[in-house]
Amino acid sequence: MTTTTTTPLTVELRDAATAALSRLGADLPAAPASGGLPVVSPLSGEPVVTLPEDTADDVAAAVGAAADAFRAWRAVPGPARGAVIKRLGDLLTEHKDDLAELVTIEAGKIGSEAAGEVQEMIDICDFAVGLSRSLGGRTMPSERPGHRLMEQWHPLGVVGVVSAFNFPVAVWSWNTAVALVCGDTVVWKPSEKTPLTALASNALLRRALREAGHPAEISSVVVGGREAGEALVSDTRVALLSATGSERMGRQVAPAVAARGGRYLLELGGNNAAVVAPSADLDLAVRGIVFAAAGTAGQRCTSLRRLIVHSSVVDDVVARLERAYTGLPVGDPRAEGTLVGPLTDAAARDAMAAALDEARADGGTVVVGGEPVEVEGAPGAAYVAPALVRMPAQTDVVRRETFAPILYVMSYDTLDEAIALHNDVPQGLSSAIFTLDVREAETFLSEGGSDCGIVNVNIGTSGAEIGGAFGGEKSTGGGRESGSDAWKQYMRRVTNTVNYSTELPLAQGVNFG
Repeated sequence: MTTTTTTPLTVELRDAATAALSRLGADLPAAPASGGLPVVSPLSGEPVVTLPEDTADDVAAAVGAAADAFRAWRAVPGPARGAVIKRLGDLLTEHKDDLAELVTIEAGKIGSEAAGEVQEMIDICDFAVGLSRSLGGRTMPSERPGHRLMEQWHPLGVVGVVSAFNFPVAVWSWNTAVALVCGDTVVWKPSEKTPLTALASNALLRRALREAGHPAEISSVVVGGREAGEALVSDTRVALLSATGSERMGRQVAPAVAARGGRYLLELGGNNAAVVAPSADLDLAVRGIVFAAAGTAGQRCTSLRRLIVHSSVVDDVVARLERAYTGLPVGDPRAEGTLVGPLTDAAARDAMAAALDEARADGGTVVVGGEPVEVEGAPGAAYVAPALVRMPAQTDVVRRETFAPILYVMSYDTLDEAIALHNDVPQGLSSAIFTLDVREAETFLSEGGSDCGIVNVNIGTSGAEIGGAFGGEKSTGGGRESGSDAWKQYMRRVTNTVNYSTELPLAQGVNFG
């Protein structure tokens, strides 16, 4: 491991990351003689370590090993596969603080959010353990006497997982816990911004596999940038490619996987909105809005970007939000009381500034926020005050997702107008309405309401539980991960007909004799 340090904070972060990795049982690969992948902590804006990058050949080798391991893993009984995931959940519980510390160092999340992400991993392990004993098909009535018609579900093969920096470990666990109990093997390419948390998480899983006598190659991590990602996407042995990232990335991944006959599961842009109706409990609404818009420094795929408020209460809501935003503590996410940590890098800060300039040019008014925040000892980091922007209309900059803490506020007069405004964006991930009117709530939930994959009433757009399927529509991708019956995407369906009679009747009454 080589290091590049220029500030005492970076030295502190390097030492903390190294110690946490050691406690988690993750061995860092040998340092490259030259080049390599610098792992930059958003807390300081400087590299804390440098890792060797995996090449396309390395990715191919990992996929090959996973394909070989699949042949044995698919024959392991489902409850025995579930026992491995149960052990992973136990290890995550034991090392929750260590992994959460790495999440903070690499992704910049405040302590409670980092711990919450690890808890999400523990929760999906619990879900998958139950799933391991309940995977099943259906039996349907046959139209032919003496015949049984049924479905079975079989493992797919190798599942490739490409994850983003904002949830460096939870999204992997959604895919991996479910894929493994389904009998698949996994090759994971984490974001190049957050490889340390990936190495740590995979070390815990490999420990669980080793203790149960299974090969480590059932789960692998490849570290790298575009070359590694493209190698995973193009490998014909990857049966399912699950990718989380930008809409631009998804437009490249989908045709590439489809062209080779593979399956893909995409979780892409959000640009989520909430409607505030005149009957809303404004105290509750403001609390939900602030967390959804400013939590994780606005860097969740489910972060609230657009707020559509009834004209009779919009001034009151904006005034309440302005007071809340003014009091938001921005700074080192490890410090007690901090609620908003850094943006991932300077490019994210610049994109936020450019979006605010465009909003002003479109007639918008920045009510509060948007300015850089200096944090002592971290001159290279990108700390920014969350911005609240009053917009006269939904312009191009509002319809285009900027991955930063910007909340655009617009007004409406009728619910039909609010729903039309809500749906008039390319993305379709998460949505919410704050109302005490059951008719408004049910209309928003209906087929003529929100066009998103997640539709909430009287809670914000972020903070999904693992029990429900997670995913969106339109340019968000249309895939589903985590709970409910999302497991079906990690398996192949087989329809069986069993003839236990002495005759051979054909379906639909066909006579061929």
